[in-house]
Amino acid sequence: MGSYIIRRLLIAIPSLVIVTILIAGLVRLQPGDVVMAKLAESGPLTEEDIKEIQKELGLDRPFPQQYATWMSGVLRGDLGESLWSGRDVLQTLATRSRVSVQLALMAMTVAIAAAIPLGILSAVRQNTWMDYAARMFSITGLSIPDFFLATILLYVLSVWVGWLPNFGYTPPWVDPWANLQSFIFPALIVGYRFSAISARMTRSAMLEVLRQDYVRTARSKGLVERIIIVRHALRNALIPVVTIMGSQLTFLLGGLVIVEVVFSLPGVGTLGFEAIQVRDYPMVQGVVLFTAVLFVTANLLVDLSYAVIDPRIRYS
Repeated sequence: MGSYIIRRLLIAIPSLVIVTILIAGLVRLQPGDVVMAKLAESGPLTEEDIKEIQKELGLDRPFPQQYATWMSGVLRGDLGESLWSGRDVLQTLATRSRVSVQLALMAMTVAIAAAIPLGILSAVRQNTWMDYAARMFSITGLSIPDFFLATILLYVLSVWVGWLPNFGYTPPWVDPWANLQSFIFPALIVGYRFSAISARMTRSAMLEVLRQDYVRTARSKGLVERIIIVRHALRNALIPVVTIMGSQLTFLLGGLVIVEVVFSLPGVGTLGFEAIQVRDYPMVQGVVLFTAVLFVTANLLVDLSYAVIDPRIRYS
C-alpha cells in the first residue's frame, strides 16, 4: 500500500502545478489588475503612480516570472500576501477554511443521514409508494439549485414565519447556539441536494447487489432480512456511494460560493469570489491550490477506504 500511495502522490504533483498555472493564467486574462480595482475606489492616479504601484506589487514582471516566484514561495510554505489587503494568504485560508469545513461536514452529515436510509428503503421496497416517494425526493433535490432553495427558504422564514436565521459567522467556542443557528439552514440546503445524489447512487448499488447469488443464498438459509440488508448487501454496495460522497465533500469545501454569500458566511468560497473580483492573484492561486490539494487528498482517502469496505481489494 505504501508504494501505491507514493505513486498517487507523484501523479498528483504535476496535476496540482497544471491547475495552478491554468487558473493563474485565466485570472490574468481579465482586463485590469488589482491596481485598477483599487483605483476605482481611491480616485484618479497618474500613469506614473499606477506604474510605480504595479512595480511595488511585482505586476510589471512577465507572468512566468510572477508564477515562478509564487511557486518558490509555495515550496517554502509561503503562499505570499494579498495584493489587495496585504494579509498573509496562508493565514487567511486557515481562518476561512474553518467556516467551510464546518459547513461541509454538517452538510455531509445531513446528506448521509438522509441518503443511506432512503436509498436502502427505495431498493428494498422497489416499485412501491415508498420507492416512488424516495425517488421524488431525489429528483426534486437534483432539480432545485441551491441559490433558489436558499432564497425561497429565506422568503418563507421572513414573510410567513416572521423570523430570520443568524447571518454571518460566530465561532462555536464563543457562542455554540449562535454558531448552530448560522449553519443549520445552509447545511440543510446543501445537504439536501447532495443527499439526493447519494440516495440515487445507494438505490442503484443496492438493487444490483440484492440480485446477486449470495444474497439469494443467504435468504434460502433463513437469515433475518435485516441482517442480509445491513451486513451483506449494504457493505458491498457502499463502494460507489463512498466514491461519490468523497468527491462531494471536496466540492463542498471549495464550491459553496453562492450559499456562503446568501448567508454571509466568510468561507473559502466567498474568499475566492472576492479575490477574483479584485484580481488578487496570490489569493486566487492560494484558494485554488487549497481546493486542489483537498481534492487529491479526498480521492486518495476514498481509494484507501475501499480496502476497509471490501477486504478482497488489494493495492500493489
